[in-house]
Amino acid sequence: MGTVLKGMGDVRWHDLRHAYGSASQVPGTLSRIAWGDAPNAEDALNDLGHWIGSMAVFDATVAAVPFLWELAGTETVKDRAGVLELLGAILAAGHAHHPEWARGAHDAVVAGRATAELLADTARTEARAAAELLAAIDGHTCAACPPRAV
Repeated sequence: MGTVLKGMGDVRWHDLRHAYGSASQVPGTLSRIAWGDAPNAEDALNDLGHWIGSMAVFDATVAAVPFLWELAGTETVKDRAGVLELLGAILAAGHAHHPEWARGAHDAVVAGRATAELLADTARTEARAAAELLAAIDGHTCAACPPRAV
């Protein structure tokens, strides 16, 4: 897999769940975001959003967020703004029956704040999405997460 996403093979994706079942197809989808042409990457990002972050988060979301941050910070990724928007959707989502998944996913999004700061300070198209994500991180409150120190 090269240097981008090289740790994906260490995750037991088949043991994790997303909105529609086994997360075994998540690595391939992340790879399509990393190396696909613009339309293919956009389709993959939409699929991933439906699986791990649209309406609820899952244990697969917790595992995927560090790879999403890696993609957001990789210049060759075609839709870095879309990746940042997905991270924002994950931060806004929860899971009624598994608050530990929500907290894990939210903590993983917050952990990538430095990448968002770097991207917000650029003149690139993803700067606006990064700034919006930073505002969401700074204002994040939910029942699953303890209040964050400012």
